[in-house]
Amino acid sequence: MGSEPADLDLLELAEDELGRALGLSWRELAPLVPWGDTYEGFAESGAPVMVERSYIWADRAGGDILCEVAVFRNQVLYDQGVRLSERIRERD
Repeated sequence: MGSEPADLDLLELAEDELGRALGLSWRELAPLVPWGDTYEGFAESGAPVMVERSYIWADRAGGDILCEVAVFRNQVLYDQGVRLSERIRERD
């Protein structure tokens, strides 16, 4: 199918961004939650994309932090983008 390379392009960038996002510890992030940002970037293919990263409380304030990453072509195509998430576990 013709859209598979584009989807793979978005997926690879989303995985890379999620890995970077998870490089911060719970202790570093907790004072900042909720927080997020969106920036313009480029996929491996050179295509322009939007990258969105957010940190929110997963279940309750002060508990696990949910890190969410979305990569999409533009605001209109947000729903056709790739979204990944992972928890950063609460630490004592």
